Amino acid sequence: MRPVVGTGSAAGDRPRRVVIAPDSFKGSATATEVAAALGDGWRSRRPRDEIVTLPIADGGEGTLDVFAAAVPDSVRHPVRVTGPDGRPHDAEWLALPGDVAVVELARASGLPLMLAPDPLRAQTIGLGEALRAALAGGAQRILVALGGSASTDGGTGALAALGARFLDARGAVLPPGGGALTGLARVELAGLRPPPSGGVRCLVDVDAPLLGPAGAAEVFGPQKGAGPTDVDLLAAGLRRLAEVLGGEPTAPGAGAAGGTAYGLAAAWGADLVPGVQTITEAAGLPAALAGAGWVVTGEGRFDRTSLAGKVVGGVLALARAAGVPVLLAAGQVDAPRPEGAIAEVALARLAGGAQAAMAEPLRWLRAAGAELASRAG
Repeated sequence: MRPVVGTGSAAGDRPRRVVIAPDSFKGSATATEVAAALGDGWRSRRPRDEIVTLPIADGGEGTLDVFAAAVPDSVRHPVRVTGPDGRPHDAEWLALPGDVAVVELARASGLPLMLAPDPLRAQTIGLGEALRAALAGGAQRILVALGGSASTDGGTGALAALGARFLDARGAVLPPGGGALTGLARVELAGLRPPPSGGVRCLVDVDAPLLGPAGAAEVFGPQKGAGPTDVDLLAAGLRRLAEVLGGEPTAPGAGAAGGTAYGLAAAWGADLVPGVQTITEAAGLPAALAGAGWVVTGEGRFDRTSLAGKVVGGVLALARAAGVPVLLAAGQVDAPRPEGAIAEVALARLAGGAQAAMAEPLRWLRAAGAELASRAG
């Protein structure tokens, strides 16, 4: 990725290089927009600093854009898919040199694509259709960015779109969605399209297993509209899926995207890897940190989950290894300042409330960049 560099008029102290490497502020601004706004704010206080903007993702929303910006000669391919609530939706997959494809679940089966949450019937059919399109386009290796899903179907929708059949005790195909999985009796994989010869890597943004108190249904179901009864039903369905399909439901990351990581691993042989590590390397963040004065990162909400497979945690780890102090911007800050960070700012505080911050995110991101520049020392 070509860095965006800013210089300006004289400033009072020695100019330094600052790397701005945020995630998207989901529902408010893309990672590219966040990085640019933070950079504008920083430049208003320290105009002589060199600013390098590197938008980052963790396997969720924005991953495809990061790869498109970071990898020369990448090509976007539009595809029409079935959205998570059954309505047609425009998505795309990305072809990288070397017959590598990037498919982003959030673009095909993401929660923002729903008119309203439907935790029991939302499904990942669109993801499978995008994967099928990438295979038809000649992909020999596929990176699947898992994050931001609308469903808790264990990836059964995606696998069904690839030719698998999930049947009840009468031999009838189950309806889509995680709510039907308690009736699963048999899985037929004879018609499943084989994975590409170079394999499949799932870029996961969490380390949750499929099942249990830290699993897909229990932890993430409520974020998709599931009430307590729904969570119990979804958890039971995923348990049944694991009993029938096998695989490794306890693997770290198996619970990503409502268990889609588990389903792709168990039925398609996919490897589960931390998304943020793969994506930061593709974006060139380790090299950019060498000799930097500071790194600015951020996300919509900084909380206890931010250090487990998310962008902020990944940037912090790389910055600590490089000895670069970290400055944090977030819409809301709901956890103590992490090790390696020297300052943090919440847009909600600057704007006088979360709703005001979300109404004008770029304005308050510029204000956050200015405040962090003033506090950098």
